[in-house]
Amino acid sequence: MTARILSIGTALPETRVDQAVLRDLFAAQPGFDRKAQRLVGAAFDAAAIDTRHVVLPQLAGGDGGALGVRDGDTLLMPPTGARNDEYRRTAPPLFAEAARAAIAGSGRTPDAITHVVTVSCTGMFAPGPDYRLVRDLGLATSAERYHLGFIGCAAAIPALRLAARIVAADAGAVVLVACAELCSLHWQTSAHPDQIVAASVFADGAAAAVVASGDPAHAGFDLDGFATHVTDDGEADMAWTVGDAGFEMTLTPEVPRIIGREIAAIAGDVIGDLGEIDAWAVHPGGRSILDRVESALELDAAALAPSREVLRAHGNMSSATLLFILRDLLADPSRADGDRVAALAFGPGLTVEAARLTLRRP
Repeated sequence: MTARILSIGTALPETRVDQAVLRDLFAAQPGFDRKAQRLVGAAFDAAAIDTRHVVLPQLAGGDGGALGVRDGDTLLMPPTGARNDEYRRTAPPLFAEAARAAIAGSGRTPDAITHVVTVSCTGMFAPGPDYRLVRDLGLATSAERYHLGFIGCAAAIPALRLAARIVAADAGAVVLVACAELCSLHWQTSAHPDQIVAASVFADGAAAAVVASGDPAHAGFDLDGFATHVTDDGEADMAWTVGDAGFEMTLTPEVPRIIGREIAAIAGDVIGDLGEIDAWAVHPGGRSILDRVESALELDAAALAPSREVLRAHGNMSSATLLFILRDLLADPSRADGDRVAALAFGPGLTVEAARLTLRRP
C-alpha cells in the first residue's frame, strides 16, 4: 500500500525581522572586535536570506515575550531552563496551527487521525508536543503518539518514513506528522565563527503533513522510498548539544565541502538515475550547501529554486523547512501528475536523509 502525503500545513511566528536588522544587532554586541564584526557582516550578507520569523519580538526591536533577551542593543544570555520555558509556552500553538491547516487540507476530520508523529530539536517537555496536539486539536485519545527529538535539520524525512511504514502496516491509518523548531531561542552572542554562522541562518517555523493510503481523488505526494547515509567524516563538524545558556551549535566550514564531495555518490545510491528527477526538495542548511549540491549533482540553476526561495523568505527552520519546500512544489501549477521528486536533508553525523516521491494530481 503506497502512502501519500495528502496535505501540508505551515505556521510562522508573528514577528518577521529583516536580515539586515539582525546583522546590525549581532555586530553591535559588546566584546565583538573588528574582526568579529566583519565576520558577522560577511556571514549574514552571504546567507541569501531576506527575512526570518522569530518567537522573540525583542529581536526585531519590539516588546513582549516572557523571556528577556535584550537590554538596549545588548543581547542577553538567559539560562537554558528559561529558554526551554519559552519553548514550552510558544511551541505548542505553532504545532497546532500547522497541524490544523494540514488536517483541513487533507479532507479528513481531526477524529480520523490514528497516529501522531511530532518532531523538534529546539526544546523538550513531557507530556510533550505529541500529547498537546491530541488535547489542542481534539484528536482521539487512542491515537498512537511518537516524538522524534534532537535529530536536527534532517528529521522531517525520518518522520515521513515512520508515517509511511505505519500506513504500509495498516491501510486504514491516518498519520499526522508535525515539526516545529524555535531556533531563535538558542542564538548565542559568542564571537566564535560557528555561532556567528548559526545566528546568520536559523529561524523559527512549523509545518505538518497528513499521510494516509493513496487517494486517486486527492493531490499529494506518493512516498515511494527512503534511504539514510552517514558520510565518511564530519562527525565533529555538525553537532547540537545542550549547554548552560541554551543549546549550542557546532557548524564548521567543512560541512558544505563534505556534502559537496560525497553527495553525488550518495544521491545516486539512494535516489537512482538523477536524470529521471523532475523536481528537487533540498534542505537549505545554508546558501553554500545548496551551491555545493547544485554543482556536485550538475543541476541547472532552476532545480533548487524552491529551496532557495524558502531560504530567502524564511531562513533555515531546521526540520520544518523541507515541508515548506514540498508545500510550494505541490502548489506550483507547472508541476504535473507523475513528476518525480527527490528530497534530501542533512543532519549531525553527517547524516544524509533521502526520499523519493511522486507528485499526484487528480
